[in-house]
Amino acid sequence: MAGRNDVGGLVRLTIDTETDTYEQAIAAIQAAYGLRPVPPADWPEAPAVEPRPDPQDLSSDDIGDGWSDRTLFQMIASLMPGAPAVLRRVTEVGGYASYEDVQHYFASHPTVPIPPSRIGGGTLTSVKTVQRRVGPDGAGPLLQRDERVRRYRIDDTLATGLTRAFAMADARPDLLRGEPSEAAT
Repeated sequence: MAGRNDVGGLVRLTIDTETDTYEQAIAAIQAAYGLRPVPPADWPEAPAVEPRPDPQDLSSDDIGDGWSDRTLFQMIASLMPGAPAVLRRVTEVGGYASYEDVQHYFASHPTVPIPPSRIGGGTLTSVKTVQRRVGPDGAGPLLQRDERVRRYRIDDTLATGLTRAFAMADARPDLLRGEPSEAAT
């Protein structure tokens, strides 16, 4: 079967009478000529596509000390690689963790190994820096350090907000800062 479409091009269709239904043949012809085909009633509906979550969906309401879920997401999305994993770990263990527990956990971590000597002085350095850039003005430190008892602490309300921010980060890893490239190391 041959014909001309509306832009003057030749259209060739092959219809397999053994496998194609009449409705499929008509739909193919209509599509070839730029007509909007009307699908037969017995054709299944296309599956609904779930909209991708967006950080704008996170609340901008103050949950404590000027922080919001959205600001916490911006914070973790801007951190240097490794730092979000440490914040997540402190959050997962209830907002309190000893330096030694965190160092031990990441020393042999299967996906984010961090040498113990790099946790406090290297990996977490970006937390304070990023907080100055994206955190609320005048807020206390998101990740508090008590050198006397060698513990990290995150306030309960902020830990709850971080849990929601990490859920968004899990759903949209494309919005997070990437790992450094091989050439940069």
